[in-house]
Amino acid sequence: MEHVLARPRTRRATFLAAVLLLLTAGLAVTPTTPAAAWDNGAASTPPLGWNSYDAFNWSVTEADVRANADYMRDNLRQHGWQYIVVDWAWYYPGRHNNSPNQDANLAPRLRMDANGRLLPDTTRFPSAAGGNGFKPLADYVHAQGLKFGVHLMRGIPRQAVADNVPVLGTSCRANQINNSTTAAWLNLMWGLNMSNSCAQAYLDSVFQLLAAWGVDFVKVDDIAAPTYRQAEVEGYRLAIQRGGRPMVLSLSPGPTPLASGAHVRDNAHMWRIVNDLWDNWPALDALFDQLRDWTPHRATGAWPDPDMIPIGRLSKYGPVGSPRYSGLTADEQRTLMTLWAINRAPLMWGGNLVENRAAELALMTNAAVLAVDQRSANNRQLYGGTRQVWTADVPGTGDKYVALFNREGAAAGVTLSLADLGIGSATVTDLWSGTGLGTASGTFTRTLPAHGAGLYRLVPQTTVPVPPAYTFTARHSGKLLDVYNASTVDGADVVQWAANGQANQRWRVQDAGGGYSTVVSANSGKCLDVYGGSGATADGTRVTQWTCNGGTNQQWQLQDAGGGYVRLVARHSGKCLDVRDAATTDGAQVVQWTCGTGTNQQWRRTAA
Repeated sequence: MEHVLARPRTRRATFLAAVLLLLTAGLAVTPTTPAAAWDNGAASTPPLGWNSYDAFNWSVTEADVRANADYMRDNLRQHGWQYIVVDWAWYYPGRHNNSPNQDANLAPRLRMDANGRLLPDTTRFPSAAGGNGFKPLADYVHAQGLKFGVHLMRGIPRQAVADNVPVLGTSCRANQINNSTTAAWLNLMWGLNMSNSCAQAYLDSVFQLLAAWGVDFVKVDDIAAPTYRQAEVEGYRLAIQRGGRPMVLSLSPGPTPLASGAHVRDNAHMWRIVNDLWDNWPALDALFDQLRDWTPHRATGAWPDPDMIPIGRLSKYGPVGSPRYSGLTADEQRTLMTLWAINRAPLMWGGNLVENRAAELALMTNAAVLAVDQRSANNRQLYGGTRQVWTADVPGTGDKYVALFNREGAAAGVTLSLADLGIGSATVTDLWSGTGLGTASGTFTRTLPAHGAGLYRLVPQTTVPVPPAYTFTARHSGKLLDVYNASTVDGADVVQWAANGQANQRWRVQDAGGGYSTVVSANSGKCLDVYGGSGATADGTRVTQWTCNGGTNQQWQLQDAGGGYVRLVARHSGKCLDVRDAATTDGAQVVQWTCGTGTNQQWRRTAA
């Protein structure tokens, strides 16, 4: 299912004044100015916690929640873990493995108050009886030194609209504010028509109730995807601001559209960048590109969310597969935790904590790894492809965190050129084991298992200038010289592609003598190469990347072509770097061809 959290509020005095105005006018008041970035201090670092969905589906009980809170208190709180979040359908009566939808007659009835605000099912949450709501359970969680969260589906219960209940403190009625949209997977709610101020009044009333219960975290579902509901996102943020209690606002499901990146960063603390993640390698492997693409939108208080961590005891009551421990191998689990840490992702554990084994607990309590997630800076992918390198700064020092990943199906060496970090030599510590690895000079290489990862801290002993990098833009198309699919293997095609800011479009020009240079991919460290070696002189021979070997088919003369453009002329053949057939499409092959006057042989070199 999906997960969401709630956002910043103003002080109680401001809220009470707003309520008096609302009561006087008989309706809610909405702001006339656009939403601005806000931070209520609830998520100044990525949230660390547990969510009930992966283990319990919607059938989680109060006893389950208390047991997981007890485990977190005893084993995880001292390491920064703090959120206990009850996921979806906690207001749906009973407990079973089927989907908690209502039939055409809106049966079974959801637990709801007279103003359309959902209440916990008392068969699963007995302390909620007598109108207590989640306050007793939240109080218990708080007494363990932890924080309490809940899941909400976007909107208002359909049964509230059918009953046309009043909105608390206003003359509004429920049938004024629904927009007749509902989630494809759960039919309990209608979305809200935020152009009607009564819709905001309803949300405000919901968050008044959540604040009274002591909720610290709200995960809002069906709001980030499949359609990004911008007006409703703003409504939830505003309701938190008005509610008087700081909450984390988490948006679900994914993928949140990148085009909405600036908006979601300014209105939520967490937002899902993929749909539900489960315990299989292809799903985990796909996240490398998603996390890379969301890097520009990561900021303090705003964290791209790759979903809950599907490790530990899963699916006790569904929703996917039979009860089991995670299907990810031990190496894949370490890769997940390393990838989350180097990206400063929220760490929301999915497995039932009380069934953790020593291996799961070890993944959750490595202080050096958690420090990368909580306190690093400038986190970014350095090299793409199947053997990736990510890096981050250690604040207040010149040290670097480095994560190496082997996405291939067999053990492989992954290499970092230290010069790409401005380092000549460095002492290296393995953060997972705590082992000192001595001093690395020039390069740092580790052999990693299939689907494996390593996480390291590098303390520079000597520094060097970071080699300059350039992009090469084809004059005819405006597209960049690119290693296809960010590959790092020998023989990968070089193509043209629209600018995307990734390392497979950046190149380093290094003197090769005699007026020629090598052109080296910043992503792979391999050379621009006319395929087939020095004997490959025919027009149309494809250009690839290849391990640098000093061959004349890897040496290029940059000749002035006028207007700020150059031709790249291969030393072995005297032919020019050319986009085949002057194509303008992404992915068009780059070849060598007899030099002419075509603009498909002219390239603008620009500092990257």
